[in-house]
This record gives sequence, structure tokens and C-alpha cells, in this order.
Amino acid sequence: MHQPRNLQAVRFTLLFTALAAPVFSAAQVQSIGPGIYAYISDNDSSANSTFLVGEKGILVVDTGLNQQEGDKLLHAIRDVSPLPIQYIVNTHYHPDHQGGNFTVGPSAVIISTEWTRLHTVELIGSLPASERGRFRPADLTFQQRITIHLDPYEADIYFPGKAHTSGDALVYFPHQKSIAMGDLFLNRSSPAMDQGSVKSWIQALDATLKLPLEHVVPGHFELATKTDLTRFRNYLNDLYQQVNSLSEKGATLEQLKQGIHMEQYRDFRQYPKYEATFADNAATIYRQIKEQQ
Repeated sequence: MHQPRNLQAVRFTLLFTALAAPVFSAAQVQSIGPGIYAYISDNDSSANSTFLVGEKGILVVDTGLNQQEGDKLLHAIRDVSPLPIQYIVNTHYHPDHQGGNFTVGPSAVIISTEWTRLHTVELIGSLPASERGRFRPADLTFQQRITIHLDPYEADIYFPGKAHTSGDALVYFPHQKSIAMGDLFLNRSSPAMDQGSVKSWIQALDATLKLPLEHVVPGHFELATKTDLTRFRNYLNDLYQQVNSLSEKGATLEQLKQGIHMEQYRDFRQYPKYEATFADNAATIYRQIKEQQ
């Protein structure tokens, strides 16, 4: 059965803005290779960012939730370089990843998948007029892959298949062996799930893990390693296999929620208010399996 687009993750980001507990750690800017920096947000309701500094300009991946978060990111970038911000890549359409677009790069070229642009335009149309100004939909879209050359470096931007949403983008930096994952990866956390595919998501992570990787920038939380990414992949795969097995045995959704065993991931963050828990992820997988039958 086809279901309308799941706006859960949008609710996650919008509600989290107002309701999240205070976070007391300071934002961190970490050099993770020649010319590349990870910006780890001090606000869990706002996304992490990555920026690449070339000889003549800067590329930024994701810009945070709003003008305030965009200002913080822009200040951090300016502490590193005065060069113009030429490109902004939005990994997906959720507000916490692109609400700072206008603040960070008013004249930058915005890049996303075509699917993300369409859903960004839809999102903007659903907001009060006072909230629309912080968003800038993509100027340049792609279906599968695009490479931006920011000499002497490059950014390989590509669609890995349906995963967290149906239009995610990953940004791989081959010279620095680093990748910006958006919400395809949250370090030690159960993710909120939009209209995507967990089965395809696991495959996308498998492909990512085949890349030479030294640093992995998650959509939220602390900077990660390939080992951290592997563990998140294993979480999704373990949960998928358990749900599939219980579903084949005829378990109801409630029986399934009670029947999963995720003890080895007990350190993962859980957000019940935003349907980002083991049980919520299991329910999403269950629905996706049923839709494919």
C-alpha cells in the first residue's frame, strides 16, 4: 500500500527546535584533512556541516537550522578563510540542514538532488511567510552524480539510492578520504526515518564503507570514524533482519516491537517524542516490508 510522504523527520527538526534540552558543549571546528573542516554543531537540533576551502572559494555541506545557526557556522568558516562561499550542498530537504542557506551563502550556488529541491519548494510553501526567507532551494540539481572542482581539491556529490529520504546526497572528498553523510548516519543514535528505504539504506552504507575513509561527518553528533559508521550500518542491518524474520512468522506490529533485541546498541540515543527509537525504526521497517509484498 502506498503511503503519503512521511513528514515525521520534518516534525523532528521543527519540534526539536523548541523542545530539545539545552546542550552545553561548544561547537567544534576540526581540520580533517588538507583544506577540509568538520563543523560539529553545539545544538543537537541543528545539523553538522563540512566545508572545503580551495584556492579561490569554499564549498559548504549543510548550513544548519536557521539564521542563528547559520551565523555561527559562517563565523567559524571566517575564522578559517575569507574566501567567498561559492557552493552549498544540501544533503536533503529537512530544515535543520538547509535553514541557514541564505545566511551562509546568499550568492552561493545551491546544489541538491532534484527530489530534494522539489520537496524543499513544497516545504517552503507549507511554512508561514515569516519563516520562508531562510530557505534557498537548489540552483543546480542532479539525478545521480556531480563533481565540483575546487582546485586543488574536488567534491564528489552523489545520490546513493533511497535511504533516509528518497533524495539524499552524500559528499565524498577523495583527496582527504572524508565524507559528509547528512542523516544517512547519526553517530550512536537511532535515526528519524522519512520516506526512504532501510533495505536500500544498508546497501548505501555498504558501498560507502568500501571507500577509502579516514573521517566521517555525521548529520548530528560527534565526528566519527569508519568503525563508528560500520556499527551504525550493523544496527540498521540487525534491526532489519530481526523485523523481517518476525514478520515472516506472522508477528503483529506490537508483537514485533516487543520482540526485537537491541541490547548491544543500548548506548544509542533514543528520541521517543520524534519517533526515533528502536521500536519506531522497527515499525518503519515493518511497513516498508509490507509495502513490498
